[in-house]
Amino acid sequence: MQAPLAVAQRAGKRARVKSIHAKIANRRKDYLHKLSTSLVAGHGAIFVGDVNAAGLAKTRMAKSVLDAGWSTFRTMLQYKCADAGVWFEQINEAYSTQTCSACGARGGPGGLKGLGIREWTCPDCGVRHHRDVNSARIILARGRARLEGGILVL
Repeated sequence: MQAPLAVAQRAGKRARVKSIHAKIANRRKDYLHKLSTSLVAGHGAIFVGDVNAAGLAKTRMAKSVLDAGWSTFRTMLQYKCADAGVWFEQINEAYSTQTCSACGARGGPGGLKGLGIREWTCPDCGVRHHRDVNSARIILARGRARLEGGILVL
């Protein structure tokens, strides 16, 4: 919907711009509802990183962060999990891109310069990691560890 939106904005058609924005919002909300419902229906526990979406919305990544609706998606997951009896937990994702998911050593690229490095090899065990996949594995492992600690045995 970006092309029709741009045309309407350049033409100064306020009503049309408002209508297109409403369609975009409805499509996003519909997609997020369908995705969150399918995730909750297919899993017994869901772990998400505690991404500061509001902070990222103030950076040059603002358009993609806001288009994805991260906070809305997290909220939908949270209330749908509570309703369905699925375990939902937000996990601290600090150093999740730098920690090796195979051996646990922190040897990945760090700092602002390291953000551009998408793949890296662990200096301790030699396993090659993709930054995002490795982070997801670390968040899953941390979530499972919290889940194990949160179950009461009677």
